[in-house]
Amino acid sequence: MKILTPSPAELTRGRAATPIAFIRAIVLGYRRRGMDPASALQRAQIPPERLDDPDARVTAAQMEAMSGLAMQALDDEALGWFSRRLPWGSYGMLCRASLSSPTLEVALKRWCRHHRLLTDDIVFELIPPRSPQRGSATIRVTEHAALGELREFCLVSTLRYLLGYACWLVDSRIALSEAAFPFPAPAHADAYAYLFAGPVRFGADAASIRFDARYLALPVRRDEKALQAMLQRALPLTVLQYRRDRLLVHSVNQLLAASPAAAHTAEDVAAQLNISVRTLHRQLKDEGVSLQQLKNAARREHAMKLLLQTSRPVKQIAAAVGFDSEKSFARAFRAWTGVSPSAIRSAYGPKSAPPPAGWAAGRRRRARPAPASRGRVRGVVHSGRGGDGAGARPERSMVAP
Repeated sequence: MKILTPSPAELTRGRAATPIAFIRAIVLGYRRRGMDPASALQRAQIPPERLDDPDARVTAAQMEAMSGLAMQALDDEALGWFSRRLPWGSYGMLCRASLSSPTLEVALKRWCRHHRLLTDDIVFELIPPRSPQRGSATIRVTEHAALGELREFCLVSTLRYLLGYACWLVDSRIALSEAAFPFPAPAHADAYAYLFAGPVRFGADAASIRFDARYLALPVRRDEKALQAMLQRALPLTVLQYRRDRLLVHSVNQLLAASPAAAHTAEDVAAQLNISVRTLHRQLKDEGVSLQQLKNAARREHAMKLLLQTSRPVKQIAAAVGFDSEKSFARAFRAWTGVSPSAIRSAYGPKSAPPPAGWAAGRRRRARPAPASRGRVRGVVHSGRGGDGAGARPERSMVAP
């Protein structure tokens, strides 16, 4: 199989954010095997004197080139991390073994199990939550051998590769709740934000990444043809940040439902999800919704609950869902449902019959209240949106382990 590498023009293009410490770790792998890294450094356009500058950084393409050249020269995809070499193609074999899995959970379990066939110096374990639809899943790394000077590079690289492969399998960004590492924060700790978008904790008991367990149920979307293409340039898996998060709408809804009276600006929501405002708007647009639509839906849901299940005055309910006045709330509520808050409460309050199915979901077209003599209100069920997200393309981060 032909392996593609960055062109000379690509090497210095883009932001230099990868710590020189990772390049030094690769150089150490060469020297442990009694080999000279000079040729690889030259081809990656990394001046040797930069190795002595602790603040130096290289581009993602330079890191990719240096890693690829070293793996082939050393015939070791682990770059000297483990007590035995992992010949070129070892990680491709792991990827192929999990490709036929129906879901991400099955694929990750297979990957972790098969990794033990390559080495038991470190062991990966997928720890799902007790409830498959709630809580967080964790991928934990247990060290069974001393990794020495290569410890940071090994743990960062393997975890980031597995995260990148998981994203590639389901064609979705996997938002991390936390990435944890069992060593003090290094001088280049700021680079971890590019590798593991989300909170990063140092000084942990073990290396791990934690994410919403619902990602585990996502179906595997890749096939053998896609794998062949990916393996021609597999190293960028460690520097790809996927644009689409297939759980983004659900995550936004959770934030909005937790505090329906809050303003929830795009800046606030994006910050809580560890993405940019631009990415938030773009991904929601890809899903066929906007932040304002989701905010309206969250307010509507909460307003309906308070109107139908409590006796609180409409003025208080207006404030509870983020409106400055009862009048503005009534106007918005009528726009959402076609009727007034008092009409809903009168027809379907605690002492009335339950509302028809679909009220909580909202509507797409305007509804009209039934004649008052009938004593009930008509609603319209909100129809679903289309789009499965196929064809989402990844975008490159500026850091590679």
